[in-house]
Order: sequence, then structure tokens, then C-alpha cells
Amino acid sequence: MTQGFIRSSIRRRLLLQLFIIAAILSLAFVLIVRAVAERAAADTQDNILLASATSIADALYSERGQVAVEIPYSALSMLGAISEDRVFYRVFVGDEHLTGYEDLLPPSQMNDPFSTFDFRGAEVRSVAVTRVVSAGGRKRNTTVVVAQTRLGLAAISSRISVVAASVGVGFFLLATALSLFAAQSTLAPLNRMTQSVARRGPNDLRPVETPAPSELAPLVDALNGLMARLKASLLQSEDFIAEAAHRVRTPLATVRAQAQVALRRSVQPENKAALRAMIRAVDESSRSAGQLLDHAMVSFRTDQLEVVPLDLVAITRETVSHLRPTAELKDLHIVEEYVATRSQIKGDEILLQNALRNLLDNAIKYTPAESKITVRVTDTGALTVSITDEGRGFGDADLSTLTHRFSRGKNVDDIVGSGLGLTIADEVVAAHCGRLELSCNTKGPGACVSLIFPAS
Repeated sequence: MTQGFIRSSIRRRLLLQLFIIAAILSLAFVLIVRAVAERAAADTQDNILLASATSIADALYSERGQVAVEIPYSALSMLGAISEDRVFYRVFVGDEHLTGYEDLLPPSQMNDPFSTFDFRGAEVRSVAVTRVVSAGGRKRNTTVVVAQTRLGLAAISSRISVVAASVGVGFFLLATALSLFAAQSTLAPLNRMTQSVARRGPNDLRPVETPAPSELAPLVDALNGLMARLKASLLQSEDFIAEAAHRVRTPLATVRAQAQVALRRSVQPENKAALRAMIRAVDESSRSAGQLLDHAMVSFRTDQLEVVPLDLVAITRETVSHLRPTAELKDLHIVEEYVATRSQIKGDEILLQNALRNLLDNAIKYTPAESKITVRVTDTGALTVSITDEGRGFGDADLSTLTHRFSRGKNVDDIVGSGLGLTIADEVVAAHCGRLELSCNTKGPGACVSLIFPAS
């Protein structure tokens, strides 16, 4: 059912957000590096073009009234030195072509000497430099245009893109690894608190004191508040059970006593039969109500089991002494045998007394008058309390089902009982990590019920 309330994982959401941020930063890094590198390469090409055009313009001179030029070798060699690009140039005076590629047009916008266009099937970058040369007594505007293809620039741009992409991928992988570490570190306090609560037993309602970051303080406070309310509710339930047991048993005991008085005074056989039936009904109601409340109390205390060092022999002696008067009413002899060399266990005294009282009460109830009940505490590696009677035994009942609630043997229908005595004893010994064993009396008729506790 808990899975139905889970909508998403904080860890998954945190990692997804960190991955997206890392991917965006990596992509931005690649684009920025590529743009800056391409701009630097373009500026370098422009500077070389300008230097080349300036060198050619500086070589202009006047001869016989005409503008002439001798193209310096260094002017074009500096362009060819940096790549395998093709270089074009043109020199014209006014509108007259002087030398170079005649179809190479000057830049259309004189405000920007640089321009990019297609020339002879390739994209070129060009620059135009203007000089005024005196020739034949006139000043002639002379323009030098130098252009270069951009294959080298494209190759440089491609290499830069590959390097930037590689660095970007490395950055993303590094950021991913750091994101995993950051998510693990961030969620570590929550995991520690979860493990601290998960390791607790079903009865541990102590406040959570695991160190937690301030963001989890409201959750810890709410959890501790819930535990405090739950503990208070359980204590109220325990008080209610104790009060209910008292209020139920006392009126029934009064009714039974009055019925017995009326039975002694009655002389009519039919009245005596009716009163005996009434007493039996009261006994059944009293036993059923008492054992139902006992079972509720046992269920509550096993949920809130308080384990303390106890003397099992002392608890057994005390329980026997309390029920000995009841046994003596039937002239039953209770034999006590305490042969254990050790008797210390850890458990809940009230629960153990309740379990022993129910077992001994069953033995007294099912054992015929003037018989013997043996209560024995032994230590054979595990402390064992066994109660053996000389009653009807378990008959042909399935022993594995007799510890179920309201389950009784077929040979005890005429005896008042609720079918909860063995259930209570079984739950108590199970709460103490032990087990209950049912067997027949090996020395005659009757049954033997043993509570076996593990060695502490």
C-alpha cells in the first residue's frame, strides 16, 4: 500500500536536474569556445589580408605619368604560408584595371574594407586598401584588393569544434560523476535516519535522535510527536483493559455467589437445575470475558514488551501458590520440581505470570479430583517450564491447532472453557523467542504443556 503513495524519487529528481544543468553548461561551453576560437581565427586572417594589401599599396609608384606597381613576393607569400588557400588580388586606378584578377570586384561598402563573398566557386574573404598616387601631375586614387579562400579557416574551425566537443563531453562526464556524489552526500542524512527507524523493533517508540540537517528537523519533530501520541494511546488502552477486566469480573462474581446461595436454599429439582445452568453460564461468561481481556492485555504487552532480568523459578513458585487454593478445592496435589541449575531469563513478568496461570488453571480444570499435577522447571540447554496433569489429555485433537484462538479438544465439551488459554501461553512464549510444546503425560493419562525459553 505504501508503494501507492510514492510519486517520485528525490534522488532521481535531484540527479535529473543536475544532469540537465551539466548538459546545458557543457553545450554552452562548447558553443562559447567555438565562437571565440572562430572569431580569433577570422581576425587573424583579416590582419594578414590587410598586411598583404598594405604591402602591395606601398609598392605603388609613378612611371612616365602612369601608376605602376611591382607586387612584392612577401605580400602574397604571407597569405600562402598559413594554409593551402588560394589568393587573389587586383589593382585598379580609378575605374581602370591595372593588374591582377580583373573580375575581382572591390568591396561594395567602403566603410568596411573587409567583405565575404563567393569568387570562382569558393567563398573568399577580401580587403581593400586605397592609396593616392601622383602620376603625370595628377593625383590618382588607386585601390588594392586582396582576397583569400576560407578553406583553412573552415579546417581550423572544424578542429576547434572537435576539441571543444571533446572537452564538453569530458566536462559533462565529470559533472555527472560529481552530481552522483553530491546526490549521495545530500541524501545520506535521510538514509541514516531511515535506517535508524527501520532497525527499531515494533515496540520501540523512543524519540528519533539521529543527527539530521535543519531541513529535516520538521519531519523529525512530526515523527517524534506521532510516536509520543501513539505511546500515550497505548498506555490508555492498557489502563482501559485493566479497568474493563475489573468491571466485568466483579459483577459476574457477585451474580455467581448469589446463584450459589439460591441453589443451596432451593428445594425444587427444576429450580436447582435452572440455577446450576445459570451458574455454569456465569462461569463460562466470566472465564470467556476474563480470558478475552487477558488476551487483549497480552497482545498489548507483547507489542510493548519490556524485557528485564527475571527468576523463572520464583515466578513459577508464586503462580503455583496463587492457584494452590483452587487446586485444593478439588483435592488436587501440586508437585513442584525445580531442578534447573540456573533460572535467570529476560522477559516481562506480568506476561509470564499470565501464561503460567492459564496453563495451571487448565490443568486444574481438566484434572479429576484427588489427582496430581506436576510443575517442573528444568535446564537442558534451554529453560523449560512443564505442567503435567492426569486429566483427559488431548484425545485425538490435532495438536497443531489447539493453540489457535477458541480452539478446544473434542473431549472437553462438558467443561467450561474459552479456548484462549493455550493461545495466550503460545503468544507469550513466542514474544520471548521461545516455543510451546504439547505432549501426552508419559507416566499415565493426561497432558503435558511445556514453555521452552532459549538460553540467554
